[in-house]
Amino acid sequence: MKKKCHTTRHDENLARLARLEGQVRGVRKMVEDGGYCIDIVTQLQAVQSAAASVSRLVLEKHIRTCVTDAIRSKSAKAMDGKLEELMKVLKRCQR
Repeated sequence: MKKKCHTTRHDENLARLARLEGQVRGVRKMVEDGGYCIDIVTQLQAVQSAAASVSRLVLEKHIRTCVTDAIRSKSAKAMDGKLEELMKVLKRCQR
């Protein structure tokens, strides 16, 4: 499943992911403590929104680096591969 275009670091998202991890731990504690359902759902919606935000940022970076590199390579195979990857991701986003 691991397809690489080159080494790309995502350090700029580490703080967002740490915050997201904290949110998930908070939701788990709410559940363990028998928290109010609506409060739990509200926090889960915040987690989903934060995860979607990180996902968008990673996808944007992929487009700006890996997809752009494939286009610049002028290799039809590389371009088709990257476009196929994007289409699969976009289809999953619509579910």
